Amino acid sequence: MRRTILLYAVALGLLATVLTWLEYRLWVRAASGELYFLLVALGGVALGAWLARMLLPHRAAARFEPNLAAIRALGLTDRELEVLATLAAGDSNKTMARKLGISPHTVKTHVARVCDKLGVQRRGQAVDKARFLDLIP
Repeated sequence: MRRTILLYAVALGLLATVLTWLEYRLWVRAASGELYFLLVALGGVALGAWLARMLLPHRAAARFEPNLAAIRALGLTDRELEVLATLAAGDSNKTMARKLGISPHTVKTHVARVCDKLGVQRRGQAVDKARFLDLIP
C-alpha cells in the first residue's frame, strides 16, 4: 500500500516538475485548461486505484478442501478422483494414462464411470460439475 502511494506521489511530482520545466509563460497559459484537466484526471485515477485496493476484499488463496460428503455420496474412488483431476487439467487420454500409469482404455472406463456418477454426458460437463461440488480445485 505504501509503495503504491509512494509511486503515485513520485509520478505526480515528476509530472509537476515537467510542467514547470516547460516554458510556463508560453505553453502552460495557452493550454492551461487541458493540463489542469490532465492533472486532475491522473489524480483521480491514482485515488481510484488506491481506494479500490483498500476497499475491495482481498482473499488469500485458501488451501483447497474437497467436499468429502459429496465424494462419499457419489461413490467416487480415489482413482476416479485422480482421473477427474487430470481431466480438469485438459489432458488427453494418452497423457492421462501416462501420468497415472494405466492404459488409455482404463482411462476411458474411469472417465465413463465418473460421467455416469456425476450424471453428465461429456467430459467438460464432468469437470464443471466436479468444481461446482468442490470435488476438485
